[in-house]
Amino acid sequence: MVYQFSTVFDIRINKHLHKVKTAEKVMFIVISLINQPKKIKYSNIVTMLSMNSFLKKFLTGVIHVFFWVLVYFFYNYFLGFGSNNIAYITSFSFYLMPVTIILSYFVAYDLVPNYLLKKRYNLFILYATYSFVFSFYAILLSIFHGIVFTENLSIENSSPITKTLPLIVLGVYFVVLFVAVLSLAFYNYRSVLKNEDLSNKILKNQLKLREQELRFLKMQIHPHFLFNSLNTIYGFALMKKDEAPEMILKLSNLLDYILYQTDKPSVALSKEIAHLKDYISLEKMRFHDTLIVDANFLNSNEDIEIAPMLLIPFLENSFKHGAIKNGKLKIDLELKASENELYFKLMNSSNSDRETNIGIGLQNIKKRLEMLYPAAFDLEIENLKNIYTVVLKINLNKTNHHVS
Repeated sequence: MVYQFSTVFDIRINKHLHKVKTAEKVMFIVISLINQPKKIKYSNIVTMLSMNSFLKKFLTGVIHVFFWVLVYFFYNYFLGFGSNNIAYITSFSFYLMPVTIILSYFVAYDLVPNYLLKKRYNLFILYATYSFVFSFYAILLSIFHGIVFTENLSIENSSPITKTLPLIVLGVYFVVLFVAVLSLAFYNYRSVLKNEDLSNKILKNQLKLREQELRFLKMQIHPHFLFNSLNTIYGFALMKKDEAPEMILKLSNLLDYILYQTDKPSVALSKEIAHLKDYISLEKMRFHDTLIVDANFLNSNEDIEIAPMLLIPFLENSFKHGAIKNGKLKIDLELKASENELYFKLMNSSNSDRETNIGIGLQNIKKRLEMLYPAAFDLEIENLKNIYTVVLKINLNKTNHHVS
């Protein structure tokens, strides 16, 4: 029977637990601890107990009672050390408990949280002084009542109480001070938990905003790229060129990459390179003999991953805004990747008066780099001597490819 109850508890500890009554919960815990103590997890007990506020309050009360029982035994040991009249000491210690409990709770639940922790130091000192005066008088009354109403006042060959009056008062204040320290530790711990919870919520909100902004940037990149590609195919269709079907096929491959890869946080660098090659092939059909592309791809590590659609805006920008010089648009592309660094360099002919920052694609890629690779990339863009140059370096040791 015990085994059956324990098995049910182990299987359903995290399922339908809110339907179980408090008494049954306690019974399941006790049975499981007795029968299978190694299989039951502390986290399961915590989860169970946190589901019932009444049970939490009950356990809190048990802890408080246990603490004051320990204080009572402390008084017995403290006051009766060296005394043979145990009955007298036990009875006398009881008279010190009410004033100790009342003063301790007043300090722990009023003075500390309402004045000390809120930095109302003037009021804290004032009320602490009042508390000391009244509590000192109350302690003296408790000692007086303990002496008067305790039986067996006279004993032979020993003193009933081995401590003097000042030591008894100090013993009470020692307990109160101990409770105050415990309350400070508790409030500090609870404050740390609240701060951590608040920090986690802020971090989650920041991550959500970051993901939304990245999605928005990707949505901007895709229509811009598609607009340029469809524009090219439209021009070929108007001229009824034979390359139009092949261009549509190339565009289909590019769209397949966009639809099924860009939602991932990272893709293999080899796929990104294949995407760049397809785009170059598409543009070669558009430019015919007016385009000279020298592309050099070197990937020494097949396991390298980068954010999808990271490099295509630079290449797209060079085709869209590159200038034809002497009847040619010249583009030089170099991509090298090792375990430590990704190096991407792109040069194209341009007009000397052309601005450095062109197009929403380039603006978006800068934002994406700042969000995806903070403090891990170096981007240099310059336009000198009719040559537009983009150099991008990414430190792969510092990157987090799981960020989308």
